[in-house]
Amino acid sequence: MGPAAAFLGPLQRKAAPRAFSAGCRPRWGPLISFSGAAGRAEGRTAALTFRAPLRSHGPPTARGAAALVPFPSRESIKEKAKLRLRECDVGDKFSHLPLRKASVLLPLLLRDGVLCLLLTVRSVQLRRSPGEVCFPGGKREERDKDEIDTALREAKEEVGLQPEKVEVICRLVPVIDKMNHLITPVVGFIEDTFQASPNPDEVSDVFVVPLEYFIKPLNYVALPYKNSSGYLSWMHCFTYDDHESKKSFKIQGLTAHFAVFLAIVIFRTKPTFEVHYDLDNLIASAENGFMNFYASIKERKKSSL
Repeated sequence: MGPAAAFLGPLQRKAAPRAFSAGCRPRWGPLISFSGAAGRAEGRTAALTFRAPLRSHGPPTARGAAALVPFPSRESIKEKAKLRLRECDVGDKFSHLPLRKASVLLPLLLRDGVLCLLLTVRSVQLRRSPGEVCFPGGKREERDKDEIDTALREAKEEVGLQPEKVEVICRLVPVIDKMNHLITPVVGFIEDTFQASPNPDEVSDVFVVPLEYFIKPLNYVALPYKNSSGYLSWMHCFTYDDHESKKSFKIQGLTAHFAVFLAIVIFRTKPTFEVHYDLDNLIASAENGFMNFYASIKERKKSSL
């Protein structure tokens, strides 16, 4: 699925909230501590560690402080991420909309204890969006029973990822692309040792990016563009230097939009750049933004008749 420009809405300047409220509320305490300034200096994002709620060990101090209990294990990081993703699952809430359907798989995995996203580069032989970074995905086919089926089938066809090797966690708020397809992001965990087998007709490269990069990037710009409803909007654009392959990748449009939203859902923190979501009510604001955009498309169609 090519990274067609997604509707990002007006960029708003808001102070970072202390916590999320109803609509996507975390159920447990302090979120993430970042370490590894040296890693950032070298162009890598910092390692992340989830922290548990404050727990008291022995008598409290005079101030009533409790000790932090870290969860350093790989499984703990995954379980915390899964909990937050499930809180924001929209299921089939938007499946009834009369739009052509497509899905993308957002494959999460751990590399060296860091939560990462797997991305692909479209083959230069493809007619649509050749050479662009995207997630595995594509249009729905008759044999697909839902958005999840579509995402898993496409991932198998593109990078050799077997459906039974994906632990599907949730579906996030969809987006309408410039071709008026309803694109649903399906989030799933894959094995940390997964080795892609790219289909050369569709995929020229596969790489992973630390998810943190999509809220604390080293190289980011917001690009103006005209969305499918005819309004001027903004598009996230990241440049990521992969030290393993010694390559530089540009991640933008729909792909960047989904990656940013996923990072906000899991990390529950404001990015270093502007986003249009109400971070106090993340899912509700994302759903309202989507439905407003859908309404504007319907209105534009009516006015063109």
